[in-house]
Amino acid sequence: MKVYDCCALIRQRYAEIGSGEQGYIPQAITCAIKTLNAVASDETISDELREQAAFAAANLLISDHEDA
Repeated sequence: MKVYDCCALIRQRYAEIGSGEQGYIPQAITCAIKTLNAVASDETISDELREQAAFAAANLLISDHEDA
């Protein structure tokens, strides 16, 4: 997936990180899993979105890529 395929808010944060306005997080996989876990755990969010977050997090955890 390319940044151009993402929503406006993601593209905005991408530009801010790229310009140095926002901090870059070297352990991005860990950051993503923590965020997806927060979404999957939040019972105020729709079950459909929680399931999507859980599926995405599980796939990241099982992938062979690890943060250094």
